[in-house]
Amino acid sequence: MDYYKILGIEKNASDSEIKKAYRKLAQQYHPDTGKGDEKKFKEVTEAYEVLGDKQKRAQYDQFGSAGPGFGAGDFGGFDFKNVNFDFGGNFGDIFDTFFGGGQRTARKKGPGKGGDIEMVLQISFEEAIFGVSKEIEVSAFTNCEHCKGIGAEPGTQLKSCENCSGTGQQVRLQRTPFGQIQTASTCQNCEGAGRIPEKKCKNCKGEGRLLKTQRIKARIPAGIHDQAVIRLTGKGEAGFQGGSSGDLFLHISVAPNKEFERIKDDIYTTKHIHVLQAILGDEITIKTVHGDTKLIIPAGTESGSSLKLKGYGVPGIGSSSKGDHIVKIRIDIPKKLSGKEKKLYDELVKESMLDIKPQSKGFFS
Repeated sequence: MDYYKILGIEKNASDSEIKKAYRKLAQQYHPDTGKGDEKKFKEVTEAYEVLGDKQKRAQYDQFGSAGPGFGAGDFGGFDFKNVNFDFGGNFGDIFDTFFGGGQRTARKKGPGKGGDIEMVLQISFEEAIFGVSKEIEVSAFTNCEHCKGIGAEPGTQLKSCENCSGTGQQVRLQRTPFGQIQTASTCQNCEGAGRIPEKKCKNCKGEGRLLKTQRIKARIPAGIHDQAVIRLTGKGEAGFQGGSSGDLFLHISVAPNKEFERIKDDIYTTKHIHVLQAILGDEITIKTVHGDTKLIIPAGTESGSSLKLKGYGVPGIGSSSKGDHIVKIRIDIPKKLSGKEKKLYDELVKESMLDIKPQSKGFFS
């Protein structure tokens, strides 16, 4: 399994590129979506768990993967499994020992914390400004209700794994051309937990968890920004054998607005006014995110100038203060004048003592 191909990235991809590719594919294949694909969702998640961890990625890059599981591939084009030695084993066994046959991911002994979940939550421009409560559907492994997440049938207990004597690891001595090597790998029987059910739960088959879709309420605070991340502690996947749950990370995506532009906590709009309003000044009505309000246009306002409506912007998160609403002024020059209007402008020209040669083109058809 080529994790780079699964995420659609190059082998020299940066950490941010890996995360970006995972977020895109996870959103595309998530079982909650109408066109979700649970198998592909699990594949991209598995790929991200390896490539998103620097240590696991380095190990993966060093030994490669061409077989069905990590660590069981062709190791740079040379298949060790086909090289047999006379000392009663083969070199491929050594690598199987190092990586547990490549089929399972090692974890610490005993109860383990559940995995984190990341998903994109889209909200409107207004919801980002004023805040909103959202009920979202999340597909995740949850504790089996029948066995309470332990994996054992009610009335039975967990016992020490006989294969590893409760250590969670299997130690092997391997003779190699380089001498005798002692290796430790995750116990395949208990998956590193060190304990197994005396009698597996009939509902979850001893896993202690089941994949379910659950509805979770999330409070989006007023003033949240695009690409912000909200962490919901304990709302991720259930832990192993009674371990704590992981967390849910919501990556906020704010939809744009046709009328308003937001920069940090300020709102920006453009207002077109008549040239006479700019010259003489005026009081106009401006639409803001908080409703309509009055704005004074000072006499002599120039095109391109900005006027501020203080406190009509975005609330600060956890604060009573608000940003401002900035109005950019654009002066509209009339393209056509009536005869009376032209005479009045001619009189203004005479009063101004400017050497202007008025042109009729553009004003009269």
